[in-house]
Amino acid sequence: MSSAVNGSGQHGIGIVGTGVISATHAAAIDAIPGATLVAATDEVPERAREFAGQHGCAAEPSLDTLLARDDINAVSVCVPSGLHAEIGIQAARAGKHLIVEKPIDVSLAAADRLVAAADAAGVALTVISQHRFDPGLAELRRLIDAGALGRLLLGEASTKWFRSQAYYDSGPWRGTWDLDGGSLMNQGIHYADLLRWTMGPVAEVSAVYATQNHEMEAEDTALAVLRFTSGALGTIAASTVVYPGFAQRLEVSGTGGTVVVEDGAIVRQDLTQDAAQLGLRGTRLPRSGADGGAAANAADLGVSSHVAQITDLLAAADEGRAPYVSGRDGRDTLALIRAVYDSAREGRPVVMA
Repeated sequence: MSSAVNGSGQHGIGIVGTGVISATHAAAIDAIPGATLVAATDEVPERAREFAGQHGCAAEPSLDTLLARDDINAVSVCVPSGLHAEIGIQAARAGKHLIVEKPIDVSLAAADRLVAAADAAGVALTVISQHRFDPGLAELRRLIDAGALGRLLLGEASTKWFRSQAYYDSGPWRGTWDLDGGSLMNQGIHYADLLRWTMGPVAEVSAVYATQNHEMEAEDTALAVLRFTSGALGTIAASTVVYPGFAQRLEVSGTGGTVVVEDGAIVRQDLTQDAAQLGLRGTRLPRSGADGGAAANAADLGVSSHVAQITDLLAAADEGRAPYVSGRDGRDTLALIRAVYDSAREGRPVVMA
């Protein structure tokens, strides 16, 4: 596995693709001790130069020149989703650790190629699932692991957001099947990932989707019913037609009680008497510690959880371990999204391997 820059625990990071999400990566990198944003590149050189001026880094004219820099040992891949594997594989072969925005890519074949390339190069690979680092989600996972929720019975993930037609018109790749996907692949994937992370592997998916209020190839609303391998049931709702946009919500219920998370914070926690005997208690909690804001505007995204995930990736690179959210985690969440799409298109339940 590649070492840190100069072997001193200092990390130089490059950003590939300077669209909306790249500013979040730049702000997160700036907040991490020992990390420096060294350079950025984009297929539109003027855009890279503007970004570099805003964030105090160099603008490289091409991916090749950025990857050739010895002062960069990790790369944030912020290009359109359907190009993630292509760019990530080139960076891995150049010996750079990888921070890949969600989703890992839009096809499982591409995801598998990227994971294999990172393994072959011995570089660390994380796929952004920053909400696993949100305080409320970390606490929910702790409660589940402690047995406070007992046997899990029902999980529900909801992303009811709003995106204008102008959002989809802002880039020719947005809302396309080849480079983006729709409301589930782009927006709902975060809480779909959290549902799978908390409830466990999915055995079967039944789904529908529709394009209701946008001119775009992919769907703007998707609904799915899940059966988990544990026997628990679940639902996913993802939409970009719900004005003005609402908090992302995850509800997990078990024989020991229910926890509700909205935008990364626990807003309700009710545990049974048996759970209380574990030293835990049911409570309704005020919203706190969540970044929020992205329900109505994709650019309105806080950075604290990106900071936590990128910090973990850099620590994994230094320590020679797998990141907390690995490339295979990203691949498994993509497999769930693809199963939802396949079920909706084929009009039948899809059994997951």
